[in-house]
Amino acid sequence: MERNLNPGDRLIVALDVPSAAAALDLCDHLPATFYKVGLELYLAAGPSLIAALKQRQKRVFLDLKLHDIPNTVAAACRVLGTYGVDLVTVHGLGGAAMLTAAQGAIAAGSTRLLVVTVLTSTTPETLASELHISTPTTDYVAHLAQMGRTCGLAGAICSPHEVAALRQRLGADFLLVTPGIRPVGSAPGDQHRTMTPAAAIAQGADYLVVGRPITAAADPLAAWEQIIASLEG
Repeated sequence: MERNLNPGDRLIVALDVPSAAAALDLCDHLPATFYKVGLELYLAAGPSLIAALKQRQKRVFLDLKLHDIPNTVAAACRVLGTYGVDLVTVHGLGGAAMLTAAQGAIAAGSTRLLVVTVLTSTTPETLASELHISTPTTDYVAHLAQMGRTCGLAGAICSPHEVAALRQRLGADFLLVTPGIRPVGSAPGDQHRTMTPAAAIAQGADYLVVGRPITAAADPLAAWEQIIASLEG
């Protein structure tokens, strides 16, 4: 179903700003329908920002990457399920018991859980040398995504480089949400496994998360419109 969305609804704008005022100012000047609230903004603004976005009829992706013992994550999910957000992230490294507990705690509402696989800032070298994970990145992402699906989660967060393999393995009904999206000419910043918006959609992504190329642009509206035009083309 998500594969048939129009380009404007596929694009999730990451509100990478430090305050509710800055976030709502962006929201009020962009025609986007879907926004991501990450850890910095959530800690600064709390649930009241979620309520303000919903009052504006916006969809909300709450990206907190929950990772703790199963009981703690389940308790957190029960609270988050009352917010009415569309998507929430939990980290795959918490294991199957944690993912199952999270899904069980949030299943009664409309909020869908996404398993975080490998951050787009992580390189294969980081996995091997710092985290001692010798499995190739694509295979490791697939393992965590499959675990999320087995535990009943709705989808996964992955870089666009893993989308095609995950789509083939996990099917059309498993949501694939991709950060690491960089329009042509944009600086990668601390992202390593990146791709252009149109290329990521062609690989099979459902939603694209774009932050700084829009929020840090001199003209955020023009930047948003340029990305939409690239998807429509």
